[in-house]
Amino acid sequence: MSITCCIRYVIDPYQRDAFEDYARRWLTIIPDLGGDLLGYFLPHEGTNNIALAMIGFDCLAAYETYRGRLRSDAAAVANFRFAQEKRFILSEERTFLQPVRAR
Repeated sequence: MSITCCIRYVIDPYQRDAFEDYARRWLTIIPDLGGDLLGYFLPHEGTNNIALAMIGFDCLAAYETYRGRLRSDAAAVANFRFAQEKRFILSEERTFLQPVRAR
């Protein structure tokens, strides 16, 4: 069973460019560590402080393995540090979704 991790970020709209830099770094880090990055999505019209990321995995165990790799990867750790120093992410939440398939 495949799953998708949907991360909903509440960001500081005045630091949208910093969040975009953060998201761009994940474009190479996530696939290198085993995630199937479906994309990062920035606010465009309407609400200006909500961004999303969607990352696919074969199963929840694959996600847990990926999370372990994140903690020890130098580029990932540096990107987390960048976000903490700049404080452009006000909150984030993860939802795990499964696709609807035809029977």
